[in-house]
Amino acid sequence: MLDVEALRRDYPILSRTVYGKPLVYLDNTATSQTPRQVVEAVGRMYYEHKANVHRGVFFLSQEATDLMEATRDKVAGYINAPSREEVVFTRGTTEGLNLVASSMGELMEEGDEIILTEMEHHANIVPWQLLQSRKKIVIKVVPILSDGSLDIEAYRSLFTDRTRLVSFCHISNVLGTVNPVREMAEYAHSRGAVVVVDGAQAAPHLKIDVQALGVDFYVFSSHKMYGPTGVGVLYGKREWLDRMPPYQGGGEMIKHVSFDGTTFEEPPLKFEAGTPDFVGIAAFSACLDYIESVGIEEIEAHELALLDYATSRMMEIPGMRIFGTAPGKAPVISFLMGNAHHYDTGMLLDKLGIAVRTGHHCAQPLMHVLGIEGTVRASFALYNTFAEVDTFIAALRRIQPLLA
Repeated sequence: MLDVEALRRDYPILSRTVYGKPLVYLDNTATSQTPRQVVEAVGRMYYEHKANVHRGVFFLSQEATDLMEATRDKVAGYINAPSREEVVFTRGTTEGLNLVASSMGELMEEGDEIILTEMEHHANIVPWQLLQSRKKIVIKVVPILSDGSLDIEAYRSLFTDRTRLVSFCHISNVLGTVNPVREMAEYAHSRGAVVVVDGAQAAPHLKIDVQALGVDFYVFSSHKMYGPTGVGVLYGKREWLDRMPPYQGGGEMIKHVSFDGTTFEEPPLKFEAGTPDFVGIAAFSACLDYIESVGIEEIEAHELALLDYATSRMMEIPGMRIFGTAPGKAPVISFLMGNAHHYDTGMLLDKLGIAVRTGHHCAQPLMHVLGIEGTVRASFALYNTFAEVDTFIAALRRIQPLLA
């Protein structure tokens, strides 16, 4: 059991009031709050260690470089990557997916096929559509079942001799569905396809082991796992990082430049053009330390207990519709109150101090499949409490007559 009240003291923002009400923050799927320990790490980098990395021979530059590269080592260990050279720093999950789509796309030919799913975030749809417009590849889409899980038989049926790559989310940001990554990866590899996984929603809640999952690429963001904004991670198998052309050109990723041609650094620097957010990257190390000190298994158990409690209480409310009921789902609840518009529900909850997300959640194709315009989404983190769930339920009951 987590000592949640003690943990909450690490997050000053949770003591705020909104419209005179105590803040209940339930938009963790979009971005989580950041503990003092990580914010202080950012401050130390600015106050004590700020100098551009990798380029300087002077002490501060070397020190900043060491702190940034120590985070690369820590990330590699955290996700059980075989090598630190397989950890590429990005600005977030979206950039990681764009990097893979752009660079892997250069290895693909007209008529090659990739497989996506109906539950993908726009960040795992649009980059592949941009590639489709350039290279005339074919995009196929795996449907979902009524409970929000993937139709695995349909997934298998989509493969042909031209299937080159599959890209799918580990956890749906709308439905909370946890996809069978290892099973899907094993089948894709048996058909000669590369496996890309959007882990943005999984990294805050689950222990990630890229070797056990058997993936070729795995991407996630710091800001969803209690860390700084503007920092992401792309794990890529070395064999693919070696073959892929650079995503961007400029400082840091070059060995030698002349007007006759350029040679590039080895991975990961090959994909890290320009000055990185070395402050945020160094502070991300403190974030991983924080999660490990609390315990990812303990975090997961607490969040799932909140999910079960909130779901059972919500279903007592007449007219409640929850989207995504797959077994073993993650701690996110997308819902509608009868036929009320999601925006109206979210605005009324906000006036009562409760922060939830409304809209299509960057998953418009999924909303089309569900036959709706959008949902209200509540999502949980390690610092949420059962008392907050009670406050949330009371607020839903209070606004229900106003939405009828």
